Amino acid sequence: MHTITLDSATDFDGWRKAARLLALNDVQPQDVTWTVRGGEPELFAAEMDELPEATEGTFNVPAKFVELAKAVILHRNPERFALLYRLLWRLRGHHDLLNAATDADVAEINAMARAVHRDEHKMHAFVRFREIGREQKAHYVAWFEPEHHIVELAAPFFAKRFADMPWSILTPDVCAHWDGHEIAITPGVARSEAPGEDRLEETWRRYYAAIFNPARLKVKAMQTEMPQKYWRNLPEASMIKPLIESAERATSTMIANEPTEPHKPQQRQDAPMASKARKTADETTGTIEQLREEAAGCRACPLWKNATQTVFGEGPQTASIMLVGEQPGDKEDLAGKPFVGPAGLMLDRALGEAGIDRRKAYVTNAVKHFKFVPRGKIRLHQKPATPEIRACRQWYERELAAIKPDLVVALGATAAQSVLGKITPINRNRGHLIEQDGTKVLVTVHPSYLLRLPDENAKALEYQRFVDDLKIAAGWLRRSARAA
Repeated sequence: MHTITLDSATDFDGWRKAARLLALNDVQPQDVTWTVRGGEPELFAAEMDELPEATEGTFNVPAKFVELAKAVILHRNPERFALLYRLLWRLRGHHDLLNAATDADVAEINAMARAVHRDEHKMHAFVRFREIGREQKAHYVAWFEPEHHIVELAAPFFAKRFADMPWSILTPDVCAHWDGHEIAITPGVARSEAPGEDRLEETWRRYYAAIFNPARLKVKAMQTEMPQKYWRNLPEASMIKPLIESAERATSTMIANEPTEPHKPQQRQDAPMASKARKTADETTGTIEQLREEAAGCRACPLWKNATQTVFGEGPQTASIMLVGEQPGDKEDLAGKPFVGPAGLMLDRALGEAGIDRRKAYVTNAVKHFKFVPRGKIRLHQKPATPEIRACRQWYERELAAIKPDLVVALGATAAQSVLGKITPINRNRGHLIEQDGTKVLVTVHPSYLLRLPDENAKALEYQRFVDDLKIAAGWLRRSARAA
């Protein structure tokens, strides 16, 4: 009897080396016991002996078997090593054995391989990162409980999908870590070491509710694809039952209602939406809510095709200050709100230091759709072009007419171009108020510019300049309020 001890539960190279030597020495499958180092030994297992000496000779197996074996090694079935060796032994005399779908051994390893790949897919779909720390010091941590040993198999997917953020995926078996350059694997941890809910959970819930489509709801199919055991790690889990119930109620109500007349066909409008900007102020102003609803269907430029949604401005319609950014980023595109990502956090901090309450400001962007370049699963921010800025300027003009602020702060070059109607260098025009059609305008940098600065000293200096610019706005607002 030969007892073979592998270095780990996923030691494919160790298994392949041992299996080859055993087969070349004609060791029968029933004469081999497979164990894993550190695992509980079998009650009647003999002490581990040395592998047989290498002998001359060779044999070939189908490439399909090697691929199957790499997957099956990751299964939790403790008999997987013995099953694979038994099949390897049989393949030496029956090279086409894997084509025999009714063979018990072949059927079992195919089922195990499918289970491993299905578990890998579940990990890709149901890992949810939580943010630890803020801005440049942020780290993203997730907890997952795989059915099989698939962490190392699944980790490269997350390295490509989230290449620009440091993350850790914690599991009871092993943990995977990404520092932006390479993946590191460390021992598993207990569930208690996983992070709790973070500030981004509500953003994800809003996004999930926005994309939930009751027309395509099939509860049994959804529960099959997303088993309830994964729900406790999903921020949207608390919403699933209410969303299903509301969808069922809406369906019942729709069926009970009288049928409606079909809409009459409408001719497509060839004129771009930007033509609305030529209407009179009374026709185009409206309330912010009316403008937001209208902008949700904006097709004035091609950016809407790839964006998740229109990200319109928000804030009180009585605001005395209007902050205009450049365009929504990745997080804003998902949340449907301006300045909720890292740049928004920096803006909030700077406004607080300058003495401006963001809750009393109206915050918007010059361009209302996220423009990006896909890099695998990552969406990289791309600067809007002049035609896109011009196409979206109608919304800024209508927001300006609705809010009637005393002061507009243009954050960044794109915002300055939209607000002032021409390309405006930032450094040449910051630090003082500009008159624009009866409204005061202050030009400064966009907070994302500060986040991109690699040198910490330069970043601190530029941040203070940014706060100083906002203090000019705060001082002018105080003087304007006293004069009124």
